[in-house]
Amino acid sequence: MVSIEIPGAFTLNIQHVLLDFNGTIAVDGQLIKGVGEKINDLAQDLDFHVITADTFGSVKKELGGIQCALKVIPEQDQARAKQAYLETLGKDKTIAAGNGANDEFMLKESALGVSVLGQEGLMSKSLMASDIVVGDILDLFGYLERPGRLVACLRR
Repeated sequence: MVSIEIPGAFTLNIQHVLLDFNGTIAVDGQLIKGVGEKINDLAQDLDFHVITADTFGSVKKELGGIQCALKVIPEQDQARAKQAYLETLGKDKTIAAGNGANDEFMLKESALGVSVLGQEGLMSKSLMASDIVVGDILDLFGYLERPGRLVACLRR
């Protein structure tokens, strides 16, 4: 667990990081360079989960050797499936990251919703549902490694 006090606002007590796959930690079904290493480094303190409909059929291969739970969801009603999975983890102790329309509910309801503006774009409804926006998923891992960055972004 990681505890991050946000002055003038709240304290985040995070146990889980819930990640969308395509457009968030992968581009065209291929894991972004450096993501696997960061997850494995941070997995000592946090439980990582990847949730996807696996559009390219590559997620199991791409996540081989990476310390995370994988949840492949059906093509239909993906947004609700992601929301339901978030609820099993505990909304108040989960950071969620995504970029697509199917990420909107998990971004809105998690303790901290992070929109990722990467090569595959960012859905405007997901942007509005999130708490912060990062230009690259590696920025989120930087927040987890150096919580002071997150404090600077969120303090009131």
